[in-house]
Amino acid sequence: MEMKNPIQRLVAHFGDQMKTAKELGVTQPAVSQWLSGACRMSAAIAFRAQEKTCGAIQAWELCSDIPRPKAA
Repeated sequence: MEMKNPIQRLVAHFGDQMKTAKELGVTQPAVSQWLSGACRMSAAIAFRAQEKTCGAIQAWELCSDIPRPKAA
């Protein structure tokens, strides 16, 4: 089984691209562009996604502009 990337996991979390778009307040084409790699997710949307998934998907996973937290 192929590992899902963070955007694929986000879409799977919400069920499909339309539901993901609705939850994050964006358009379905934006979600499609994230999946294809045509566009990157903004930090603001990544933090919204982290909140909406109750931390199941972390903002730093979705947006390369957000540094990965250092291990304690």
